[in-house]
Amino acid sequence: MLILSGSVTQNEFNSVRAILLVQLRWGECGPAGIILYPTYFRWFDAATWNLFAQAGYHAKRMRAEHLATPLVSAECRIRNAAEQQDRCEVRSHIARWGGKSFVVRHEVVREDGTPLAEGSETRVWGRYEDGPGSPMKGQTISEEMKARFRAG
Repeated sequence: MLILSGSVTQNEFNSVRAILLVQLRWGECGPAGIILYPTYFRWFDAATWNLFAQAGYHAKRMRAEHLATPLVSAECRIRNAAEQQDRCEVRSHIARWGGKSFVVRHEVVREDGTPLAEGSETRVWGRYEDGPGSPMKGQTISEEMKARFRAG
C-alpha cells in the first residue's frame, strides 16, 4: 500500500518523499509507443539514487566512502499504460528499515494525475572492504542514517 498523505501504516517508516521528474522516450517504448516494463525499473533505480542524494548520500560520496546499496528484490505493478512523451513523477520514500536492509517504495504518476505504476525495491546497506570492486559486507543501518530520512 502506498501512502501519499504523509500518514503511515503500522510498521511503516515515516519517510521524507522525493520526486524524480521523467519523460517517456521512444527507446523506452515498444512498437505501439507504449512503455516497456524494464523502463519502470530504471526509473525506480534513478529515483532511489535521487532520494539518497537529497539525504546527503549522493553517488560521489557513496563511492568515496566505499558504500553501496545493492538490490536484492524488486517488484512493479502496472496500473495504467504510459505512452511515448508522457511526463511523469516518480514519488519515492523509505517504507521500512531493517537491520542491514531497507525498502524503498515508488509510485509513478502521469502529469495529469493518472497513476501508472507502483513498486518497491529491497536493498542492503553495504560497504566495500577495499573500495568498489572488492568484496562487500552488509552494514548495520545507523540511527543517524534513519534520521536523515525521517519526515519532520
